[in-house]
Amino acid sequence: MPKPLFEYEKSMDESIEALLNGEDYFYPWELEDVIANKPDSIVLFDIRDNFVFGQGHIPGAENLSASTLADPDNLERLTALRDMGVSIVLYGENELQANGPWMFFRQVGFNNIKLLLGGYEYYKANEDDLYSTIDDDAYFSGFPRFNYAEMAAPKDGSELNADQDNKPVQVRRREKTSVAAGGC
Repeated sequence: MPKPLFEYEKSMDESIEALLNGEDYFYPWELEDVIANKPDSIVLFDIRDNFVFGQGHIPGAENLSASTLADPDNLERLTALRDMGVSIVLYGENELQANGPWMFFRQVGFNNIKLLLGGYEYYKANEDDLYSTIDDDAYFSGFPRFNYAEMAAPKDGSELNADQDNKPVQVRRREKTSVAAGGC
């Protein structure tokens, strides 16, 4: 039997504990220094697909699509960065998109990988003044994509079920007029 490509070094509980205590987070205000100074000790990886990356990304970030993270060439690069002591910051459209890849790599021994809180959406909404986000924890809640109440509301502006009598509906069984012939 071939040797598995990955062996887990951390349990799921250990990974969740790391997530809960915040030791593996990269906060949005920390991006200000990374963008301005481009330190050799930090690499930003945008895990969104190439097309979305091309539409906009955090300055200095490299595209490493989530679908190719475990490719041999990418693993070799991630391993080399780990061995050099470089911190890797993963981000997606939002924090949740990068959470799975972050947790996987942490479990297989990449202790240098951090998760950008809020993801690209939060960065884009605050890119003009990232330092001001130091007292803001909105990156934990994210941004709603849809207003379901608005989508479900009647188009004519009336209230749903307003002034309607909710009478019970009588269900009557129909009589079968013929039986299907020939079986199944």
